[in-house]
Amino acid sequence: MIFLQVRRIRQTIATCLFSSLCAFATLCHSQSSQALTLYHRSLAATCANCHGTNGKGVVDGGMPLINNITSEQMLAQLKAYKSGALEGTIMPQLMRGYSEEQIEIIAQQLGKKE
Repeated sequence: MIFLQVRRIRQTIATCLFSSLCAFATLCHSQSSQALTLYHRSLAATCANCHGTNGKGVVDGGMPLINNITSEQMLAQLKAYKSGALEGTIMPQLMRGYSEEQIEIIAQQLGKKE
């Protein structure tokens, strides 16, 4: 059962990542700030599959709520997942698929603004 859930999550994440990459490829042709903003939001939107819209999630839903950490804290955690310094079930795999620049964008978009 857990295997099927993980498999579904991976499929959903892969679909979202593919969609984001397709959106990025399309947006690269447009130099407008609107396109860039949309690209940044689409990167952050991939996190909503597990963490909910804007990281608010569901209290006691089994996924960490990420709307309460700053951009700097989020960036540090995402980089730690990517490097392997921080363990996790899915996050290390996901973060390895993002460039450093993309990780910075995600942290900037989702991190709590002070």
